[in-house]
Amino acid sequence: MAQLTVCLLTHNSLRTLAPCLAPALEIADELVVVDSGSSDGTLEYLAGQGVTPIHRPYKTHAEQMNFAISQASHDWVLCLDSDEFLDPETLAAIRALKPQLNDPDTAYRIRRYWRVLGREVHGIYPVSSPDFPLRLFNRQKVRFNDVPVDDKATGARKRIVLPGHVVHDTFFSLHEVFAKLNGYTSRLVSFQDVPPSLGRAVFSPPFAFLKWYLRKGGWRDGAVGLVTGAYAALYTFLKYFKSWCRARGIPLQ
Repeated sequence: MAQLTVCLLTHNSLRTLAPCLAPALEIADELVVVDSGSSDGTLEYLAGQGVTPIHRPYKTHAEQMNFAISQASHDWVLCLDSDEFLDPETLAAIRALKPQLNDPDTAYRIRRYWRVLGREVHGIYPVSSPDFPLRLFNRQKVRFNDVPVDDKATGARKRIVLPGHVVHDTFFSLHEVFAKLNGYTSRLVSFQDVPPSLGRAVFSPPFAFLKWYLRKGGWRDGAVGLVTGAYAALYTFLKYFKSWCRARGIPLQ
């Protein structure tokens, strides 16, 4: 039977850590937790569960997750963020799968539903809900690609969707929505070529709002749908505006 390492990233994760950690421990033969400087009680909670995290400053999600993978003792890894909760059906599927994990070219995707401000939504820019991230794989074949935002695990020849799902409980408050929006866009323009265009900053956001509110189904999500539509519009504005500022030497922070 294959041994499985669960790789978990944390940063001020106390709100979501218990429902994330408990199911992960049910299937983990080894747990690797990489923390990027929590100060909210996350470290104390982990200590209470007998878990000692590895501290590593955060640069990008891909770098952090690839580092966690490199610390695993086993080749088969399951990668989670601390606001993702595995359901019982997924746990049962992984238990049943472990004796059959013998093809390193096959990797497994998990159906993921996004929750924003406590409500399940139809999408949050730039992903629709559900999406199907690749999360269980052999580390000899798969790594996360080196992009600053919205990275993905790549390298598997064959991908299979596991039964069950994971809930991604992101953006618990409006403050968190806009704080992460600011961080994501600053990181994006710092590490990736974004056209420095005031024109795009002005004219693209309304189309982004309409796409995510109307075509992507945000209107079905009530007031939260207005938030996710506004998020798409502001993200679009900020990435072009910050790139324009950066090209002119204006500090982003």
